[in-house]
Amino acid sequence: MARRSATPVTPRCPATRIKINTRPRPSPKSNSSQRKVKVVTEQHVIDKPSPVEDFPMRAWSLRIFLLDEDGNERPADVFTKVVYNLHPTFENPVQTFFKPPFICANEGWGEFEISIDCYTTEKTKAAPIIQDLNFLQPKYEATHTVVFKNPSQALQERLRETGPLPTDEDRPKKKGIATKKSTQKFDYEKIAEALEKLEEEDLLRVIQLINENKGPDTYIRSDMEVDDLTEAGEFSIDLYTMPDTLTTKLMEHLGKKGLVT
Repeated sequence: MARRSATPVTPRCPATRIKINTRPRPSPKSNSSQRKVKVVTEQHVIDKPSPVEDFPMRAWSLRIFLLDEDGNERPADVFTKVVYNLHPTFENPVQTFFKPPFICANEGWGEFEISIDCYTTEKTKAAPIIQDLNFLQPKYEATHTVVFKNPSQALQERLRETGPLPTDEDRPKKKGIATKKSTQKFDYEKIAEALEKLEEEDLLRVIQLINENKGPDTYIRSDMEVDDLTEAGEFSIDLYTMPDTLTTKLMEHLGKKGLVT
């Protein structure tokens, strides 16, 4: 929701100006989305000679799935390719696959960690998935969180097939704001209108009142010196971020001026 600012009040010298924003400051929207990626590992002993005594040769494979919001396995088609970085002793230690479930199958006798790069475009990839290859169980699964930063429109559509995105919450939030406004304790529109009518001396008193009673979440932008409010400058505040104690004192001050009832 766009923030609306009232016309700045330009009093007599010095040129102190106060801008009043009467709309709630929107929460910053995340440009990233998260999904759970499941890596399924299977392994078994094979009848082949091993170069290391007491370590039999095994056939093993890894597959990748995307999990939807209900935890169900879905094809990991949000990735254009997956690169497995195996132990450097393999003849082909870097193996690339282009179709889900991106099966990587090999033979060997040792356990090691595999770094998996999942690409969403030819050059764009998520942070590596580190998968532990071990032979404790014939089949096991590991779930990893993958972050998609600044996904394209096409990628967003694919991601929506497995759950909502952070930006999809816009409509419910707007509805929530409207409901809150109808039941809120203070009329911020009236406060803003009253502040616009203040003269220079009262403006400075209001700024002092705000600075003395603001809360940790009060949004203020000012180029005025707190210790010398007589200097020229501009002061901007989002009324919806004021604590109730400050709003009450501000209402009392404006009430004494006959500007609010």
